[in-house]
Amino acid sequence: MTLSIRPMTPADLDTAIGWAAAEGWNPGLADASAFLAEDPGGFLMGWLGDEPVSSISVVRYGDGFGFLGFYIVTPGWRGQGHGLATWRAGMDRLEGRVVGLDGVVAQQDNYRESGFVLAHRNIRYGGTVEVEAPDDPRLTGRLAPQDCAALDRILFPAGRGAFLAAWLGAPGHVVRAIAEDGAVTGYGVLRPCREGAKIGPLFAATEADADLLFRALAAEAPPGPVFLDPPEPNTAAIQLAERRGLVPSFETARMYRGPAPELPLNQIFGITTFELG
Repeated sequence: MTLSIRPMTPADLDTAIGWAAAEGWNPGLADASAFLAEDPGGFLMGWLGDEPVSSISVVRYGDGFGFLGFYIVTPGWRGQGHGLATWRAGMDRLEGRVVGLDGVVAQQDNYRESGFVLAHRNIRYGGTVEVEAPDDPRLTGRLAPQDCAALDRILFPAGRGAFLAAWLGAPGHVVRAIAEDGAVTGYGVLRPCREGAKIGPLFAATEADADLLFRALAAEAPPGPVFLDPPEPNTAAIQLAERRGLVPSFETARMYRGPAPELPLNQIFGITTFELG
């Protein structure tokens, strides 16, 4: 039977998110609508007849960047070439762009064969957090997506206005920002997940500001663990996670095909998602 690959419907993406949950990736409860916002055609599913068997996300940002994620083949169909066919279809969609991914470390060699080069590791930290909501006049939760756009563009390789609007406004998401002299200098988002909640992104100018945002968000978390995904080169971010009682549980390899974006990692205390960058 020949594999047929086509763009996902919203219902198909719900299926893929269920696969991600089965893999232990702990997706957010409102991920689907926010993920589709930036590039609705950027999610592909492979079918054998009427059965979905594979997925990949290949989201286009702007004119020159793309991010690959959701690369899954269902367990019963692995080792039969369906993953490779899905991979090739996804990479074709991102042809001519710099492409990023956060892959499991064990697959680095396979990604290298496709032209990807390791930039750094991301370490997932998680644990129970008990903090009180901080009182700081710079903190605000009342902001529009455009208020965060200028800072976000510095800390992400491309503009992502549609995603940002959906991410900040998704049901259950909590947003906190630091505003000084009318400009946002840091912001973070807490999103409820299948287990606990994740904080991402967590962008800040200093470790003290990042800790302030972390406490403001963690104080709003539902019952369960809180997770943060700092890039390993940001030692201040690692120290923040450990100081708040979080422990490492998982890691990914951030890799790029094409010139790696020059991002100020010292201001990235938590990446947005492993799926969309």
